[in-house]
Amino acid sequence: MKGITRLLLRILKLLVIAFFGISILWVLLYKVVNPPLTWLMLTRGFERKADGKDWKIDKHWVDFDSIADPMKRAAVAAEDQKFLNHFGFDFKAMEAAIDKNQHSHKLMGGSTISQQTAKNVFLWPGRSYVRKAFEAYFTMLIELFWSKKRIMEVYLNVIEMGDGIYGVEAAAQEYYHVHASQLNKYQAAAIASIFPNPLHWSPVKPDYRLKHHQYLIRKNMRRLGPLDF
Repeated sequence: MKGITRLLLRILKLLVIAFFGISILWVLLYKVVNPPLTWLMLTRGFERKADGKDWKIDKHWVDFDSIADPMKRAAVAAEDQKFLNHFGFDFKAMEAAIDKNQHSHKLMGGSTISQQTAKNVFLWPGRSYVRKAFEAYFTMLIELFWSKKRIMEVYLNVIEMGDGIYGVEAAAQEYYHVHASQLNKYQAAAIASIFPNPLHWSPVKPDYRLKHHQYLIRKNMRRLGPLDF
């Protein structure tokens, strides 16, 4: 019995070492190699097929310097105004989200851009405490090994921005028929406004609430200081 226990503990130890080793190498690889696909892209692709639609993963990777400054500013203004100053987590925003969710049927997120990047690139869609634990782990890794510039570059290239549309270049072409480098502050704020619900909101066909949200994003863009990536 003791021999079996020792064997199981040894196997468990090897699995833990393998997990940490592989995950760290994975993060280091994506520091220099652009992620080709994400679990969300594949999941959405199969969901489209199940609904009788064509397979669609519309994405075009663009380097950080090829993304218009207003788009970077709009992302920070809309999603994570402390992005350049935290180490992956905004605990005040998380506390505010938890407090609001206790008194509302509409769930509010408190995730930073770093957390969203970790979730999109390395993990599967869904909500669970296990996935949140992995999200926190990968968030710490990308904050440790990547620069803020790289996090923002990956974020703006992989997040969902419409049905089958991923990344700012595909969104800019789909909605405004321009390249990501040509987006102005109004277009950037409109695209950033749909980040929370890209399958149901459109930057070019906003209702009253979304128009107001776009106005608030532009207001926050003006309030932000210099974004020193």
